[in-house]
Amino acid sequence: MLRLRGCWTLDAERPDLQTVWRESARGLARVRLDAGQVEAWDSSLLAAIRCLERLAEAAEVTLERHALPAGSERLLEMAAASPVQVDAAPRVNQGAVARIGQHGLAGLAALANACQFVGEVLIGLARLARGRATTRASDFWLALQQAGPGALPIVALIAVLVGLILAFVGAAQLQAFGAQLYVANMVAIGMTREMGALMTAVIMAGRTGAAYAAELGSMQANEEVDALRTFGFSPLEFLVLPRLLALLVSLPLLCVFANALGILGGFIIGAGLFDISAPLYLKQSLEMLSLTDFLLGLFKSLVFALLIGLIGCYCGLTSGRDAQAVGRATTRAVVSIIVALVISDALITLICTQWGI
Repeated sequence: MLRLRGCWTLDAERPDLQTVWRESARGLARVRLDAGQVEAWDSSLLAAIRCLERLAEAAEVTLERHALPAGSERLLEMAAASPVQVDAAPRVNQGAVARIGQHGLAGLAALANACQFVGEVLIGLARLARGRATTRASDFWLALQQAGPGALPIVALIAVLVGLILAFVGAAQLQAFGAQLYVANMVAIGMTREMGALMTAVIMAGRTGAAYAAELGSMQANEEVDALRTFGFSPLEFLVLPRLLALLVSLPLLCVFANALGILGGFIIGAGLFDISAPLYLKQSLEMLSLTDFLLGLFKSLVFALLIGLIGCYCGLTSGRDAQAVGRATTRAVVSIIVALVISDALITLICTQWGI
């Protein structure tokens, strides 16, 4: 019999168990381990018992545990349990046709999930219109502050620079014909119809769309989304709708702001490098602009806001459960949003050209 007594803690002095085993248990068929006189213990006691079990197993000796402290038996069982390993399925070399089919099926599944998400968003908007959604006004105002006033500095900087570039490139070409005055036409139309909405949306994709994907992805990884479902809250109404509505309100206003600053940037080039007077530049810009151009830019900004909000939130809610998955979801959101922005802008421009708008 081996008796353990006294304190078996990390700061207590412990005997050399291998020496004790060699001196007292060699040649025996059965050893009884008694820990009834242990006064204090921690993981050191468990490590000592596991060490004695390994020594007994190596010597083909039966070790019987007796009078262990309360709770230690369960801990020893957990330490001795080995995780069940599931054998991985053998990897089969697939042909090109099989790989294409698998990618096609995965794409169809992703498309079905995206369509389901859009449908749930539409249902949530209908519930919100009837006043039955669980969306909080405070969440909307917080998201609006982040997506609106918080984005003004970067939008202003990019809009002025885009206006400068458009005016400089256009005026350098028009100067050869003595028509540098028409740079005002090009900047005004280019900013209101295309560049104002598109550049603002690209900025919001990298700023707000990525933030939505990261925020919701982190909540998914921390099981906060599951907690909302457990308490009976709809994650879509509670998390997605405030962010989507904030973008629908803020992006058109940012687009108008970008249009004005882009025209200002064109004026800086026209007046500073090509001696175009301010009244003449402003008159030429206003003569070329129409309400149709202005409304078309606003319509594009609304479409872009929908794409940024939906894709950013969808990538966040479909993220995995670890930090790497959140990073991948954020990257996927930004890339997907920018691709969707360019494609939608091209389609809208093509349709408007065909209709003579």
